[in-house]
Amino acid sequence: MPTPILMPALSPTMTEGKLAKWLKKEGDAVKAGDVLAEIETDKATMEVEAVDEGKLGRIVVPAGTENVAINAPIAYLLNEGESASALDTIAKSAPPAVPKPAAPALATAAPVPASKPAPAQPPAAPAAPAPAAPVPAAIGKEGQRVFASPLARRLAAEANLDLGRIQGSGPHGRIIKADVETAKSLGVVVAAPAAAAPRPAAAAPATPLPTEGFTELPLSTMRKVIARRLVESKQTIPHFYLTVEAEIDALLALRTQLNAKSDAYKLSVNDFVIKACGMALAKVPRANAIWGGDKILLNKTCDVSVAVALDDGLITPIIRSADRKGLATISAEMKALAERGKAGKLMPEEYQGGAFSLSNLGMFGIKEFAAVINPPQGSILAVGKGEQRAVVKGGALAVATMMICTLSCDHRVIDGAVGAQFLDAIKKLIEDPITMML
Repeated sequence: MPTPILMPALSPTMTEGKLAKWLKKEGDAVKAGDVLAEIETDKATMEVEAVDEGKLGRIVVPAGTENVAINAPIAYLLNEGESASALDTIAKSAPPAVPKPAAPALATAAPVPASKPAPAQPPAAPAAPAPAAPVPAAIGKEGQRVFASPLARRLAAEANLDLGRIQGSGPHGRIIKADVETAKSLGVVVAAPAAAAPRPAAAAPATPLPTEGFTELPLSTMRKVIARRLVESKQTIPHFYLTVEAEIDALLALRTQLNAKSDAYKLSVNDFVIKACGMALAKVPRANAIWGGDKILLNKTCDVSVAVALDDGLITPIIRSADRKGLATISAEMKALAERGKAGKLMPEEYQGGAFSLSNLGMFGIKEFAAVINPPQGSILAVGKGEQRAVVKGGALAVATMMICTLSCDHRVIDGAVGAQFLDAIKKLIEDPITMML
């Protein structure tokens, strides 16, 4: 029996992907460890290796196919001694794309009406009404079955969650543990039996899209994920913003001195800011946190996710334990991560995790902005360009290079006082950069 080669799940959030390129062709011998194909996920292009030996008998998903569901067969491997005739029983068709999830359905305890009217019966004495019971966790509106993992069903039952109102992110829309934990934070529960609410009035038709004067740009997998996550962030995270101005003349002078000492590194202002953020997280550990639905999770290491612009979006590779690394190490790691990110070669562990992000648009001439939090992280720092301006020092006017920093905080995780302490720690480190060297 030919062995199916399945579309792999290359990250915890992946439900579909694009089969970008085949590196083997039908009839090629395959050994365990051989690279078979390249898969584009929402963040990177990754290689798929063979786990069995044999001959690539049939490719069922051609290169360039998008929206291929994970665990769907993309090719078949002929085992030793098998001929091509063994493939005759296998349908030569591409696997289905991930279906679009249906609109969330409200669970109800009312009985489901029969599909056909029952024959007329003589009236009978009314029976005492039985107490209404909540709909089982695996049943949604109209009694349809909701596909969920056993663990997700158990967690939903324990938290009184309505699976019919949870959108699944697993294979083929299956509800998994992470979906239940997200729903807990949103308060999606089984409502108590109540009179049916009046149907809302139909929404006014949306303004039709223009048909002339525009060029259609198809959404990439990355752009789809960015759109979904940023809508989730602005709709579900209560953002608040704190802004300070930091004088960076001392930082610029120290950077010039350090860069003149060696050709082995070239420090940037952003390298200093990454280091300052890591050390500030260590000084104010309460800010190094993420929202966990029914709890707050404190990160044990001071990791800094750094936004890197790509042609079709952005990615946030992580400098792990930034508080403990020297500036030259941070600079080298950041350059390597940015290069691999732009080439789509980052591994999931290089961009997933952390509780804090940094976005610096100063190199584009941006003076000030407020960034959107990357869920489930608790905060993100937006850094603008350094700009010379008149300031007051000791009661007299002077010229200084000032940089505006705006911290976006999730108020569920970080209160105003904690955010202010964290931002003040960053400001002090930036204004007195020699303390980063101690």
